[in-house]
Amino acid sequence: MDWLQAVQELRAARTPSVIVTMAMVRGHAPRNGGAKMVVSADALFGTVGGGNLEATAVARARELLAAASVEPELLTLTLSDKSTTEYGVQCCGGEVTMLLEPVRVVPSVAIFGIGHVGLELARILARHELELELVDSRAEMLTPERLGVLEDAVANVRVHHLPVPEAGLALLPPGGHVLVMTHDHVEDLAIVETALQTPDLGSIGLIGSRSKWARFQKQLREAGHDDAVLARVTTPIGIPGIGTKDPAAIAVSVAARVLQLVEETAAARAPGVG
Repeated sequence: MDWLQAVQELRAARTPSVIVTMAMVRGHAPRNGGAKMVVSADALFGTVGGGNLEATAVARARELLAAASVEPELLTLTLSDKSTTEYGVQCCGGEVTMLLEPVRVVPSVAIFGIGHVGLELARILARHELELELVDSRAEMLTPERLGVLEDAVANVRVHHLPVPEAGLALLPPGGHVLVMTHDHVEDLAIVETALQTPDLGSIGLIGSRSKWARFQKQLREAGHDDAVLARVTTPIGIPGIGTKDPAAIAVSVAARVLQLVEETAAARAPGVG
């Protein structure tokens, strides 16, 4: 498998990786400039020359993975008998600089309910590198004319008209973030209950008042969910200090919190150094 196929397959499997490129070679080295290797937490694809050079690059790449780093960095190694690392000596006589580029998993966010707040929220989140799922039981909320404001999206936006909107939870990968803000409290409750039964979600956020959540908690407890399970739901979601009920302002508050959660989840799910 070549490096490009490896990156594509790892990304499709939502597995973070690091691309290691032999960026510059001075003198003699095991591989020429441009050689590439892909490193995941438990696998290697390709080679940049083996030995001390490769072992050092792999170790550093896995440190980046463990830290959930998204910033590329350069790693320079001197290949001489006077330069020793924990992986031994490599005496080619040259010097190499490798570029390490983390390839992060694209976060997934689903908005259930594309009403006034949902559409404003989609407009904000669509400007970020996300897998953005828009779900609504009402076809009129998802028309091309209404969603035309998302035409310049950076995110990969997918639109789902689902009469049973909670079915949309099956679309989410592990670590996906759920935002519940439909026009119907019955729908909201059904989505929240299904989300609580869906393993490995990154977060569950619910728009609404404290009295709404109190009613939901009563019904969810009657359905068999204990306090530990209910604690997975954040409501109201958003950053503190935004008191207005203007849809655009609520959307800004919610988007800010979701982006925080995306980073927190990425860090929490980062693989350990093996």
